[in-house]
Amino acid sequence: MQIHLKTYVGTYYILSLVLILIRQSKCFTTQSYDVRRKGYFTIKTKAMGESFDEKSYEIDRLAKDALAMEEMKEISDIEFSSLRTPWKWVIRKRIWDYLEKNNIARPPRPVHHRIPNFDGADKAAQRLTTLPEFQEAFCVKVNPDTPQKTVRMAVLESGKTLLTPQPRLRTGFFSTLSKDTIPRGVPIKDCCVSAGVKKFGTPVSLNDEYKVDLVVVGSTAVCPKTGARVGKGEGFAELEWGILSLQGNLDAETTLVVTSVHDSQIVDDIPSNALTKHDVSVDIIVTPTKVIHVPNRVKKPSGVFWDLLSPQKLSKIRVLRQLKQEIEENTGVTLPSGPDEVLPPTAKRDKNFGKGNRKKVQKQENNV
Repeated sequence: MQIHLKTYVGTYYILSLVLILIRQSKCFTTQSYDVRRKGYFTIKTKAMGESFDEKSYEIDRLAKDALAMEEMKEISDIEFSSLRTPWKWVIRKRIWDYLEKNNIARPPRPVHHRIPNFDGADKAAQRLTTLPEFQEAFCVKVNPDTPQKTVRMAVLESGKTLLTPQPRLRTGFFSTLSKDTIPRGVPIKDCCVSAGVKKFGTPVSLNDEYKVDLVVVGSTAVCPKTGARVGKGEGFAELEWGILSLQGNLDAETTLVVTSVHDSQIVDDIPSNALTKHDVSVDIIVTPTKVIHVPNRVKKPSGVFWDLLSPQKLSKIRVLRQLKQEIEENTGVTLPSGPDEVLPPTAKRDKNFGKGNRKKVQKQENNV
């Protein structure tokens, strides 16, 4: 399948023009308020009020997705050698192919270049919420991907504070939500997706003070012996961990990391000695059928490894550029820069998927 550059460029500019016209016709206001939970979690920042325009947000999000797809390149197995860790892509492709071939994958599909959604994701999430580590946590960071949506919902339903990142950190940093800050009458499930987080969440700045008790991440593959994981290839889980540990919002030594995956995503061929120094391992693996406590977990990193951060990645993440500038201004030291890299492809939804396949999946789900 070829990517037609001119088509996506045209789409991007059309969507951008529509967005500008909509924004000019709307009045966006903000209001400041404190989020306080038993004196435990305190953030003072600005959040969007009731004037949030969900249609405008979706147009903006789709425009950015169009731009991401415009930049996406088809990378074959041979071309994986141009990436930093080609062995990870061998594992990713094997898992993505397996989930699709055996119809374990669930929308959005295809699951390639995503944290894959899978049959039984809700069961895995429910099992995760029975963990003592989850029940004792006050603030839980959860990734924004589809298979962890039920985990995000459980965090809010149990009265905890949910910390979740903006997708690809491209529009901001993190947002927080809790029962206390969700407007009355708004279903919790509406606050567990990107648009809901944007509309009802409280944006978090780099220098806000809070403490993360538990981190939940998605994975493409994970090792039950060492906790070594493989994500979708963009490194955002590691960057978010690095920023939070650097800013003192979590303790890299003691904060537990949990992942929820399908049983077929558990693998034994992730070489722990080949991991890069910024890779974040997991402590607990939860599937629809079992819980695995990792016995010999690889040590977790702390801080941001600027010497691994390529100019290409830095240019796409505003909060990292802001953090780097703050550190350099405060210390008077120029931070190192990582080598150039070929960024991995991003996910693309197959519009043709579902002509028959979607009905088949829906029928199977209705029979569960």
